[in-house]
Amino acid sequence: MHFFEQGSYQKSAGSDSNHGLSQSSVCSSIKEVTAALNADVVLRKWIHFPLMPRERNRLIQKNYQSSRIPRVIGYVDGTHVAIKAPKDEENLFLDRKSYHSINVMIVSGNKFSKVKEVLMGVWAGSEQCWLLGDSGYHHQPWLQTPILNAPDGSPEANYTALHVQARSAVERCIRLLKVCFRCLLRHRVLEYSPLKARRIVNASAVLHNMCLKGGLKDSRRSLLKSMCHQSNCLGNRCHEWQYCKKQGQSGEE
Repeated sequence: MHFFEQGSYQKSAGSDSNHGLSQSSVCSSIKEVTAALNADVVLRKWIHFPLMPRERNRLIQKNYQSSRIPRVIGYVDGTHVAIKAPKDEENLFLDRKSYHSINVMIVSGNKFSKVKEVLMGVWAGSEQCWLLGDSGYHHQPWLQTPILNAPDGSPEANYTALHVQARSAVERCIRLLKVCFRCLLRHRVLEYSPLKARRIVNASAVLHNMCLKGGLKDSRRSLLKSMCHQSNCLGNRCHEWQYCKKQGQSGEE
């Protein structure tokens, strides 16, 4: 847990005064915990996209109350998790900011490809609902994107304003995930292969959802605000789960 929360290297995690473990012991512990959190039964329980109509309708109603956009089932966004340069196909993992990473798609903690299959099946059954994504995504019947350059005061401009405000929920989710599980931060590069890094991301998402389910949301909110205030708070520019100023200036994604 120390590794996931602090993002420390294995040797420094083991040398913590509360642990006193060798690097090899820390390595084995991380491997075992990550494997346990990636077990199919665990992933199905803690990383879940609504498959039943009643469950989808409950989320749609909840999202409408906050976004005022009808039939929204969730929000999608991507984030980069830095990794060491892999030995094979290294060029495929070099991102636009010239560091190696895996591109993680966040949709209520699920994989975007699986969500796409589910929503295409939903539309095939004549049930309409959609995700909200930014302009980096292609518009699809099940994926609504903002309308760029809409005239001021037009219905399209009003829709886009509501869209941007509503979709900020997934941005806050990503910030919270990375602040609470700092092994995912850019400057805490995961010294693992892409496959192992993906499993660490899955494990972090499971732990994140466990914390929310266990009622730790409020305590984590206080923790994050405290961290922010200790490092030049952004003041009115700070979102509920915003990084501290130092992290914001680093271009963290």
